[in-house]
Amino acid sequence: MEILGPFLVTTIAGLSTVIGSFVIFLRWKEENVNRFISFCLSLSLSIMIGLSVTELIPESTFVIITNYKLAQGIFFCFISFLIGVFLIFWLNKKMNCEMEKQDLYKLGILSMLALILHNIPEGIATFMSSYKDMSLGIKLAVAITLHNIPEGITIAVPIYYATKNKKEAILKTLLSGLTEPLGALLAYVFLSRYITDSFIAIVLLLVAGIMITLSIQKLFPEALKYKENKFIILGLGVGVFLILINHILL
Repeated sequence: MEILGPFLVTTIAGLSTVIGSFVIFLRWKEENVNRFISFCLSLSLSIMIGLSVTELIPESTFVIITNYKLAQGIFFCFISFLIGVFLIFWLNKKMNCEMEKQDLYKLGILSMLALILHNIPEGIATFMSSYKDMSLGIKLAVAITLHNIPEGITIAVPIYYATKNKKEAILKTLLSGLTEPLGALLAYVFLSRYITDSFIAIVLLLVAGIMITLSIQKLFPEALKYKENKFIILGLGVGVFLILINHILL
């Protein structure tokens, strides 16, 4: 019974991603749609880069260098990040969607894959924190919820405006969110034998490489296409604000 509480906390944090998808139900005048998409894309890239630079990279690098010699640790960090960079390039080339707004749809799918990889170790961390100290786990879950909501926007908005299919946008967002309780399940079943701090750190560095590359290669150029610079700046500013709030809570 003692695992039910930590598992519930992790599940709630993961499913908060779906809240972000609800923005697709907002009704916009035709002339405001491009502004909304520009804002969402810039918000998403701000969150992805912000999390990577302020959290994933420094914390994971510290863990790896602590557990290995300096030169070996730096090598592992560099290779892990580089694999993430090449992986997003490879996925981008492999994805061929026969849709009118191909780039926007691909962007939503690539974001979903990146965030799935991010949410699994995040679910592990939330579950283990809650298992050891419920108050700490709840605090971590609240912080995760704050950045999971815009992550849901990252997936849902591009997919919806490419397909006009609300169900598909929400289901793909839900799939991403469910990987956090999956991480909790993996932590409970396999943690003692297979999952180590160094392994999680390497995965998170790989994820940082994916998210930074996705943001620079796809999200930012796509946002610029709509030529709504004020809303791009607004999205970036809101993303930075949410990252700051996230770190204050942590």
